[in-house]
Amino acid sequence: MTNAYLSSPTPLALAHRGGWFTDDQGVRRTELENTAVAFQHAVDLGYTYLETDVHATVDGVLMAFHDDTLDRTTDMSGAIGDLPYREVARARVAGREPVPVLEDLLGSWPQARFNIDLKSDAAVLPMRDVLRRTNAWDRVCVGSFDQFRLDRARRLFDRPVATSCGPVDVARLRVASLSPLLRALASRVPVCAQIPLWHGTFPVLSRDLIRTAHRLGLQVHVWTVNGTDVMDRLLDAGVDGIVTDNTVGLRRVLARRGRWPEPAHGADGTPKNG
Repeated sequence: MTNAYLSSPTPLALAHRGGWFTDDQGVRRTELENTAVAFQHAVDLGYTYLETDVHATVDGVLMAFHDDTLDRTTDMSGAIGDLPYREVARARVAGREPVPVLEDLLGSWPQARFNIDLKSDAAVLPMRDVLRRTNAWDRVCVGSFDQFRLDRARRLFDRPVATSCGPVDVARLRVASLSPLLRALASRVPVCAQIPLWHGTFPVLSRDLIRTAHRLGLQVHVWTVNGTDVMDRLLDAGVDGIVTDNTVGLRRVLARRGRWPEPAHGADGTPKNG
């Protein structure tokens, strides 16, 4: 049975931190990652899968933000985990856009599905609480680069939630792809493997890994792919999804292949008449 989060036709297009966008002057903007304006641009292009990251403030508010600290992308400094929400709310990404609250993103685009990377241990319980309040259990896929953190989240969620492979899950899948005799080592808990092409100089993705994942019922999503020639090669190899900053480029690639879906709903969630 297909997981509800992955019920859309593949290949899936996932807008990485909302992706790049082109402003009214035709300038490509790359500095407004994980902001409402970036996510809105992706939704306007037709994206229904949005990728983001979460940190919790010291008072437990879950923020859509990649870095541990505000320093790199905002006009403020300090670790999100050490600051109350009222302070983080004052920060402006690139000096202009507020840091979004995850719960607000889920409410702003009710038809979108969110791929969420848990960036800190402190984010696990607030993530569960947000899902309880929003009833968004089927609209999210939760992942982490920390296997212990991801396994803890899996245990704490009240209802089944789609999760991607953690690093140990990926390693088991990679080993299982080397021989059918090793397939029992692969985890069947995740619904997808979200992996890079390379880990340093070590290749992670292979056709054998894709075939093994598919035999286990897992989709394979590759991040973060911005070159359209690489997108084409990955799609030819059979990947099920691509995570990209180059939202316009991936849309063109999929449209050329006849694989860009016509959305069933407008950006506001209103059904489109057929």
